[in-house]
Amino acid sequence: MAQQTELSSHLHKRPYSPLQEHPTALSHQHVQEHIDLIARHEQEFSEKRTAAERAGDVIAGFAGSMRFVVLHLVFFAGWILCNTLQRFQQWRFDPYPFAMLDTIVALEAILLASFILMRQQRMGRRSDEREHLMLQVLLLTEKETTALLQINREMAEKFGMYGVARDVDVAALSQETSIEQVAENIRENLTEEQ
Repeated sequence: MAQQTELSSHLHKRPYSPLQEHPTALSHQHVQEHIDLIARHEQEFSEKRTAAERAGDVIAGFAGSMRFVVLHLVFFAGWILCNTLQRFQQWRFDPYPFAMLDTIVALEAILLASFILMRQQRMGRRSDEREHLMLQVLLLTEKETTALLQINREMAEKFGMYGVARDVDVAALSQETSIEQVAENIRENLTEEQ
């Protein structure tokens, strides 16, 4: 009981923290710092693109727009009308079944597919970089959480809170996690399911 009173009085005599006055402002500032960091990383990735990658991104972006679809619909309609209507008989250059139009569309499809695949490949590399960074952050977070749990168990033991200090689940969670063992368990489980 005396130890709990000591803990209670210790908690009430904490040093001043600016977080006590403006917790929301500091929280927003902390979030904004993370947003700025992420934006800076994305901007650096964008700036590292080669001229060919930039051109490919512009073309792939345009190909995925509604303007691209409308322009093609107008172009195809004009081509077909010019080559089928009696009024334009003197200007026919690709009569039905529009072999020239087929060739142009096929070539355009090949080029567009190439640009889109190049863009997806680059975005896939960026996604892999993000996943590696996320894995490193998660590993660091796991180590920090384990250390905090160990400290909390020691504090609970010191202040006579034996139920918390000796709790089986808390004790298990405060042990170091072997990432290699976790990866091996996942591989084994995936192999068994297949």
